[in-house]
Amino acid sequence: MGLFLSTFVNKVDKKGRVSVPATFRASLSSEPFQGFVAFRSHKHDAIECCGYSRMEQLSQSVDSLDMFSQEQDDFTATIFADSLQVPFDGDGRIVLPKKLVDYIGVNGDVAFVGRGATFQIWLPEKFEAHQAESRERIKNAQSTLKLSKSNEGVSP
Repeated sequence: MGLFLSTFVNKVDKKGRVSVPATFRASLSSEPFQGFVAFRSHKHDAIECCGYSRMEQLSQSVDSLDMFSQEQDDFTATIFADSLQVPFDGDGRIVLPKKLVDYIGVNGDVAFVGRGATFQIWLPEKFEAHQAESRERIKNAQSTLKLSKSNEGVSP
């Protein structure tokens, strides 16, 4: 599974095509689908994106919920039923599906925002505001992060 780092702002052309950052494409290169999966964020005015392997993990997580529960139904309706496979063209570009373009209101540029195992697509100005708010919350709360133990050297 790839690692998505940094933020890249790229222009969407008149045909709705946009170049996916090379480092993001490299992180997705081992996936069975040459592209990524995208769906509307239920938390932000953004598009959630990940590789097919991550979608399989999400599916397993949703499968662990009680079958036919409201929570399970809500997750399947907002993630899987809404997901679109977005393929790369030969030049590493994608065409953003209309449903996703309309959701975030694409009007020129988009920001590809690394989030570790996933990434998001935002309008650049909206992400800048979100990032500033996030930075302020962390600073005010003096939040810390405990590193998880590495799996290197661990036998199965």
